[in-house]
Amino acid sequence: MVTTLLVIVIVLAIVFDYINGFHDAANSIATIVSTKVLSPFMAVLWAALFNFAAYFYFTDHKVANTVAKTVLEEYITLEVIFAGLVAAISWNLFTWYYGIPSSSSHTLIGGFAGSGMAYAILMGHNPFLAINIIPTIKILSFIVLAPVIGMIISITITLIIINIAKNTRPSRAEKWFKVLQLVSSAALSFAHGGNDAQKVMGIIFVAMIASGAATGDQMPEWIPLTCYTAIALGTMSGGWKIVKTMGTKITKVTPLEGVSAETAGALTLGITEHFGIPASTTHTITGSIIGVGVVKRVSAVRWGVTISLLWAWVLTIPVSAFLGGLSLYILQYILQLFQ
Repeated sequence: MVTTLLVIVIVLAIVFDYINGFHDAANSIATIVSTKVLSPFMAVLWAALFNFAAYFYFTDHKVANTVAKTVLEEYITLEVIFAGLVAAISWNLFTWYYGIPSSSSHTLIGGFAGSGMAYAILMGHNPFLAINIIPTIKILSFIVLAPVIGMIISITITLIIINIAKNTRPSRAEKWFKVLQLVSSAALSFAHGGNDAQKVMGIIFVAMIASGAATGDQMPEWIPLTCYTAIALGTMSGGWKIVKTMGTKITKVTPLEGVSAETAGALTLGITEHFGIPASTTHTITGSIIGVGVVKRVSAVRWGVTISLLWAWVLTIPVSAFLGGLSLYILQYILQLFQ
């Protein structure tokens, strides 16, 4: 039974990684599509290539370790991980269907934490005892910090670029910015792959440890290879509803602003990855796009859309946690029927 459930958990984790790819594809390609630098098809191929290329660079797995430690070890079972993945996949598909750019990262973490807390209740313990405080505080703080950092960096880069290019003929400047946007979108896709693939790696590895299929701290090499492949394939599938929201509904983006937003997003994700913080790619690039809009004028940002996105951000972790707990109770009930 344990072996079968472990296989199911690994398959679900890979499915989630694939969904993460097409759900978050908009983060990497929205601006490059909206500025018509690349066609949608070429944009997803470009993003997928650099999603996978991150496999060869991000080898320390700091983000994976943080995710794996969100729930304390004594409250982690295969059932808990299974329930968390079911919750994460459910919320990701719901938000994708309605074109809501919610965070796949926080969906996964919320589902995992919620099922862990539900397991603690089943054991007769305080549910909050299941949560590892330090990594959780890191994650929660960057719900706010990631978009703010992205916004500040994008404002700074935009102002610097405007100052440098102010004496350049507009048509020539736009041509150069379209070329530079290929580089900045590649950097964002690279950072996205490095950050987001690791979250599922951490879940798979902790599932193997919980089942006794792995010991120690050395992650089997097939795990990162599989996760980077899955997220790249998911990105190739695109996420066109969310592309529209990210690329046009927040603010109108020019090639110059696309370069600024994508570069700011890539830098922010690079910083968070360095410190092992599983930040949201969605939150980061949204903050960066808002930043370039604010440089033009505050009214250039469609704040009504932005407020709707903020609601999705606030709700993602608690809703995913609730779904994680509910999934665990349903699973436990089904297992009891077969005993």
